Amino acid sequence: MIKVILIDDEPLSREIIKTYLSTYNNVTIVAQCNDGFEGVKAVAEHKPDLVFLDIQMPKINGFEMLELLEEDPAIIFCTAFDEFAIKAFENNAIDYLLKPFSKERFEKAMSKFLDTVEKGNSVSSKKLLNENYTENTKQSRIVVKTGTKVKIIPVHEILYLQSDDDFVKIVTAEGSFLKNKTMQYYEDNLDATQFIRVHRSYIIQLNQVNKIDRYGKESHVVLLRNGTEVPVSKTGYTKLKQSLGL
Repeated sequence: MIKVILIDDEPLSREIIKTYLSTYNNVTIVAQCNDGFEGVKAVAEHKPDLVFLDIQMPKINGFEMLELLEEDPAIIFCTAFDEFAIKAFENNAIDYLLKPFSKERFEKAMSKFLDTVEKGNSVSSKKLLNENYTENTKQSRIVVKTGTKVKIIPVHEILYLQSDDDFVKIVTAEGSFLKNKTMQYYEDNLDATQFIRVHRSYIIQLNQVNKIDRYGKESHVVLLRNGTEVPVSKTGYTKLKQSLGL
């Protein structure tokens, strides 16, 4: 039996999918969720084979929810996004339903999923998402998971980011939080007028800079307002001076 979860803040959309799925004898809906917070918990609890996921939802959106999942179910996006915004998915294993969608379009998406299952192929929706989805605007917040809780960190609260093995440590005045991303990802997606990568292992927020000190003959350190000393590479020092107008 294929386990399915519906995650959409519109009850009517969930009801339509529920009705369309009623003709599939090998499918059971194990949970319906109103938002991404509920979705994260439901996926962890039920470990579904397939998730119908809305993109635009309150609290956290569908993409942010995907980042928090430890599981990696197949995803069919249900969205009111313009087709241009989701064109990156068209040639990949991830499918999408553009609202309002017909039963025929729904069945096409299901056939694509069922064909993948029948062939024994695995679909890493999160991997494809990371490779193909790029925000149209610079990231304004970072969503992290701490235990069973989800926390939203506005980027203006970030003091600095530090590489930590396969993770990135997001440091705020409240504490530090790990995110399964790369430093390159944040260098590309944070506003370059606010955040500067001063070292291969550090990205700092410019308004947190207290002073720059020389460290040795050819290296420097940045002293942040909270007292943290951050090493600065030669390239980072050049970028930092340009950004600060020095």
